[in-house]
Amino acid sequence: MTRGNQRERDRERAQARKAGAKGRDDGLTPEQRRERDKKALEEKKAKKAQVGSDGAGGAAENKGGKK
Repeated sequence: MTRGNQRERDRERAQARKAGAKGRDDGLTPEQRRERDKKALEEKKAKKAQVGSDGAGGAAENKGGKK
């Protein structure tokens, strides 16, 4: 066997990665997660619209124009 213990080490590393992914669970149901994400997206859109209406759209004014 020329690979030695490489397979075993790879399996251990894969298990460790899987265990770390489960630690990120926030304990919410999919519906609760959707509502949370929806609310965050609406807030982000409102903030962006507010910044755009303040006249600070420098990047939008230069779009597609020749210099």
